[in-house]
Amino acid sequence: MIFTRIALAPALCLFALAAPAAAEKLSLAQLSQYLNTLGTVSADFVQTNDDGSKSNGVLTIKRPGRMRLEYAASNDLVLTAGGQVAVFDAGSNEPPMRFPLSKTPLNVILKNNVNLDQARMVVSHTEKNGDTVVRAQDPSHPEYGSIDLIFSDTPILKAWIVHDDTGGSTTMRLTKMRLGGAVSDAKFNIGAEADRRGTPLE
Repeated sequence: MIFTRIALAPALCLFALAAPAAAEKLSLAQLSQYLNTLGTVSADFVQTNDDGSKSNGVLTIKRPGRMRLEYAASNDLVLTAGGQVAVFDAGSNEPPMRFPLSKTPLNVILKNNVNLDQARMVVSHTEKNGDTVVRAQDPSHPEYGSIDLIFSDTPILKAWIVHDDTGGSTTMRLTKMRLGGAVSDAKFNIGAEADRRGTPLE
């Protein structure tokens, strides 16, 4: 199932019975700054769908506004560009399904200026097992769903969980993240991809 169903060594203790100190969560300002400094990002991903099925592939992000999800076991593809999300189903001869990026929780991290301190954007901000977990939403349209962003203490974006407007959730865990490098805008061209597949946009 594709997107629209549509990723420390122990310290020595001075006293054997002393409890370990709780990790501190990273501030929203720190996390906003980190996301805003991300330009081009590539990573391997493992996607877990609401029904428990899994798939894997390669993620490419070119902020602002562009994302490419290539699924390894199929020719399925998700492209985000020009304010749209397009889902290419390899098993269909129809044009890609498209919808506005602004109506998905992923807009939170792909927008030009991420500000997690914005009023009513962050629903929860917690620490779990040394990671900082932030649940965010469009403050003007909470009905579009929400996204859980999971950061290591570096920070590095380790995973996200999209909670969509139907009540379903999709988890994307990232590994082997690589920052920087030149990525052509052509990799995110929805119309060109549709033409290449013989399913031109209507």
